[in-house]
Amino acid sequence: MTCSDDPSRQTCPPVADLARSMIDHGVRRIHVLAWRDLADPDSGGSEIHADHFMRRWQEAGLEVLHRTSFARGQASMETRHGYQVIRRGSRLGVFPRTIASEVTHRMGPYDALVEIWNGMPWLSPLWCRRPHLVVLHHVHDKMWDQILPGPAAWMGRTIETSWAPRIYRHTETVTLCEDSRRDLLRLGWPASRVHVAPAGVDPFYSPGGVKTAHPSIVAVGRLAPVKRTIQLLEQLEPVHREIPTMRFTIVGDGPLRPILESWIEERRAHDWVRMCGRVDDAALRNLYRESWLITSASLAEGWGLTLTEAAGCGTPAVATDIGGHRSAVRDGLTGSLVPLEKLGERCVQLLKDHRLRADMGDRAVEWAQSLSWENLAARVLKPLHDEIVLGP
Repeated sequence: MTCSDDPSRQTCPPVADLARSMIDHGVRRIHVLAWRDLADPDSGGSEIHADHFMRRWQEAGLEVLHRTSFARGQASMETRHGYQVIRRGSRLGVFPRTIASEVTHRMGPYDALVEIWNGMPWLSPLWCRRPHLVVLHHVHDKMWDQILPGPAAWMGRTIETSWAPRIYRHTETVTLCEDSRRDLLRLGWPASRVHVAPAGVDPFYSPGGVKTAHPSIVAVGRLAPVKRTIQLLEQLEPVHREIPTMRFTIVGDGPLRPILESWIEERRAHDWVRMCGRVDDAALRNLYRESWLITSASLAEGWGLTLTEAAGCGTPAVATDIGGHRSAVRDGLTGSLVPLEKLGERCVQLLKDHRLRADMGDRAVEWAQSLSWENLAARVLKPLHDEIVLGP
């Protein structure tokens, strides 16, 4: 059973075949550890990604238990898409609590373990003696200074760059794009241990409806420092001056929302900037479909999930030229990747060039339709399957 190495044709044996082979070798129960789960108010792309592969593993006959931290307004235990979710412990307390539970089997026996590393590692190679796998979306690098205060940022960076490569050198690791893989190799991961599994696009995100009569841009994501939404507004302000009919919609919520609202108030930008918070899937699809462009000024991403969702709806992207965006956007074909300081300028060019924008939109649909969550689920499972069936 092999996977293609061509990023545009990433296919694997079906999840059902991989799961059946694992079960034949005595591995059925898989525990998946993550900082947050899909129902968490702060959930984002990482949680969507995990839900897609866990539900497909469960459907294929594996028994998946998802262990995560407590979420406001959510039960401590529930079943979602067939797999079990257990939410116990605070944002930081979940790590020692979960490790202790796994070591003592308080959550029941398991045959294999998947650790989703989202900033803070679970250090599974130090305590897990069963087949295990790490899903690491991207190296945080410059993000540490944005998400943590000085000493804590230093500690996070030290763990990521110095400790982790030694601890995880024999652990199969899955990341979402080639840029993240190169980052891990640069930190010392063996090339044979790092695998790429591109995200998928749900067929729900498809072309339809009509574009707005006026030029329109949308940005979707958590309102956190790493997304650089203030800098994005500063880039789009001159776009509005040059194209006064342009309208910009911000979708999402997060800690920076009050700061963004203050910026809009101080600049008297209510006539061209709209903040609509989190929206349901149907409303999000409508926004993707009607917008002329989607944009992102993010500093770091494992994969630009909102960019490929919008691509499925026929909307090209203008985004910062970073690792996760390079995999989600085919530069010059399905959108444009530029330095932050050129983002507004490129938006103006595409808003004015109707033919180029339409061509990019058509190619974006084709690109999105080549990305599937079924393939993602198989590619994440494949290294674990090989460890179990073929041996280390």
